[in-house]
Amino acid sequence: MTLLITNIGELTTNDPELGVLTGAAVVVDGDRVAWVGPLGAAPAADERLDAGGAAVIPGFVDSHAHLVFAGDRAGEFAARMNGEPYTGGGIRTTVAATRAADDATLLAAARRLVTEARRQGTTTIEIKSGYGLTVAEEVRSLRIAGQLTSETTFLGAHVVPAEYAGDPDGYVRLVSGPMLAAAAPHAKWVDVFCDRGAFDGDQTRAILTAGAAAGLGLRVHANQLGPGPGVRLAVELGAASADHCTHLTDADVAALAGSDTVATLLPGAEFSTRSPYPDARRLLDAGVTVALATDCNPGSSYTSSMPFCLALAVREMRMTPAEALWAATAGGARALRRDDVGVLRPGARADLAVLDAPSYLHLAYRPGVPLITTVLHSGVPQ
Repeated sequence: MTLLITNIGELTTNDPELGVLTGAAVVVDGDRVAWVGPLGAAPAADERLDAGGAAVIPGFVDSHAHLVFAGDRAGEFAARMNGEPYTGGGIRTTVAATRAADDATLLAAARRLVTEARRQGTTTIEIKSGYGLTVAEEVRSLRIAGQLTSETTFLGAHVVPAEYAGDPDGYVRLVSGPMLAAAAPHAKWVDVFCDRGAFDGDQTRAILTAGAAAGLGLRVHANQLGPGPGVRLAVELGAASADHCTHLTDADVAALAGSDTVATLLPGAEFSTRSPYPDARRLLDAGVTVALATDCNPGSSYTSSMPFCLALAVREMRMTPAEALWAATAGGARALRRDDVGVLRPGARADLAVLDAPSYLHLAYRPGVPLITTVLHSGVPQ
């Protein structure tokens, strides 16, 4: 079955760069893009979808999300808004709630967030474990995540759980040994929160090295709460992405610029914690590949909205609307080392969003407005 999306006022393809076309059309064949070009040259198709002169963009690629959890931390958010600093310590609160929840509760909550994100144009999403922090609980989280996405990440090294408070190195041995062995069949990636109050450079190296040996790709929570070794470790070990990148030295920026590691920026976290935003302009001007993601989690960034994060990036991180859209689509795909999503060209997965607007510029121009009217995921209207 083929579908012709016709009467597109402005089409963003990301092929090459932003690849903006006017008066365009797209033909979808099954779950793939079959043709892209001017409306007058469009081939015939079995069905039509009239975009009504609206803008069409690739589906958003959210490459950093924590969706398998129970409970919320609204009280913690209120306390931050009253002036308490964010330390990351609330993660243990979610660990307790998640351990106490049954599988059906966790799956339903995660599915609700995926559906919420899909309505806002997200067609690819990465989901991390990290709120179980025992062998059985981490495997359970990954099995649940695997029902919702193929981009699953083992984050047993989120924080040291309370039962290992006096033996953090013992927990590192558990994570890089029995926990990793049990989790690896259910994960594509391994991640470590390398920051103060979480895991230091040596601990991070040990876990990532073990993860790589188990065949997992590498990701790093790096330099969120302060300067540290996370970014340079990510680059040294060939990680696909270093995420947060809030506190960077010149050496960190230079390392990223000379590597294939994507700097994934998470402005929802800074919005929710009243922390300084990453300097996206500095990274882009240095030639670093930048992605945007939501960091959706119950503590520091409880948003599933990529359009919201895109608008924050433009307003608070000095990105242009074009740079922000690319980072939220093709940049996220780079962070997942994918070339079949975040782009609209023949052979790519047929993931796209129709906007109730004449241009992608309205995503930042009209923040908070639900502009996504139609979403195709693998060629299927959502």
